[in-house]
Amino acid sequence: MKRITKVSLLLSLVLGLYFPIVFAQVSMNNEMFDLAKLKSGVKNKRISSTDPTGGNRDHLEPFQPGEKRTIAEIKGAGVINHIWITIAPPPNELSRNDIIIRMYWDGKDYPSVESPIGPFFGQGWDERYNYASLPLSAGPENGTGMSSYFTMPYTEGARIEIENQTDKAINAFYFYVDYLEMDKLPKDMGRFHAWYNHNLTEALPEGETEWGLTGAQHPNTTGERNYVFIETKGKGHFVGINYYVHCPTPMWYGEGDDMWFIDGETNPSLIGTGTEDFFNTSWCPKESFSHPYFGYPRVNNDVGWLGRTHAYRFFITDPIFFEKSIKGTIEHGSNNNLTLDLATVAYWYQDLAAPLPAAPTKAQRAPKPFINHMDMHRWRDAWRKSKGNKATLWGNE
Repeated sequence: MKRITKVSLLLSLVLGLYFPIVFAQVSMNNEMFDLAKLKSGVKNKRISSTDPTGGNRDHLEPFQPGEKRTIAEIKGAGVINHIWITIAPPPNELSRNDIIIRMYWDGKDYPSVESPIGPFFGQGWDERYNYASLPLSAGPENGTGMSSYFTMPYTEGARIEIENQTDKAINAFYFYVDYLEMDKLPKDMGRFHAWYNHNLTEALPEGETEWGLTGAQHPNTTGERNYVFIETKGKGHFVGINYYVHCPTPMWYGEGDDMWFIDGETNPSLIGTGTEDFFNTSWCPKESFSHPYFGYPRVNNDVGWLGRTHAYRFFITDPIFFEKSIKGTIEHGSNNNLTLDLATVAYWYQDLAAPLPAAPTKAQRAPKPFINHMDMHRWRDAWRKSKGNKATLWGNE
């Protein structure tokens, strides 16, 4: 009888451990599991730049400088689930930093997506390079094919607008906008938002004191003067960021911590440990890396960390939730002690299509020039003179 009791207990333990695992697997909710579910009440639709004559001129006619054009206008309820775009001429001739994409939901007269088209799809400044993440990609050929797989719901229509703020014509604009037409959206579908911000950040009055090389460092507990990459009111969740930094010094740019103010907080409830840590990397990286959720598709190839770097992170399984408001920020250097040319595109969902903060102007977002060897020689000349211009000065006296 005692033996039967032990066996029964062991069997109960095994079953107790096994069945919850099986149940979890059967009930799991992910893309591959959901892909097998049959759907009802949806119809695939597409708006594209296809040649209406059936010929092969499958692009829009030239956009002149200053021209705005609506490329997609959709009625009723549905979900945009794929966008693809390519443009001619390529970025070395036509900057995608000055071609603006805007998206409007539910008949609103203000956009809930507004960004230069390059940075939105993961192409910083006026450059081109391959980029691959789960929701966004660019390339091949060398970053020219730009795609989005973000889910973009609406109940009362959607509109996508392109504005040419460059000084040249867009000779050819190719695109797909794929969407699902529905009678009614599933419950609790948020509205997709994306906002581009850009700042030339300011060093401290005492200078760029990073790593204590030129002066004492002080703590930052309030987040004052942090760079802001998202600020909105409503209920929703933050899902990702593309981060573009141009550093004018060989000093490491990434000691800055991310700080989050959720639902009206005056002190941040989420605080990070460094910029590269926020992007799931470590130890001041300078190598290209791509993961579905995070990576460095473009790194500087200059001295130290001088030059341009693009990092990204998508919060696919770990969104940052807010009930009333959110303000996401990051320091530019420890205690905001560095001058950096910073630009970001933040991506999030919220309950209603909300207006965005003011967009940076063309002049404000203009890429800063590269620092080169001649500039460094001028720095050396100024340093030599500060040291009395002795003929044998080496450089680290």
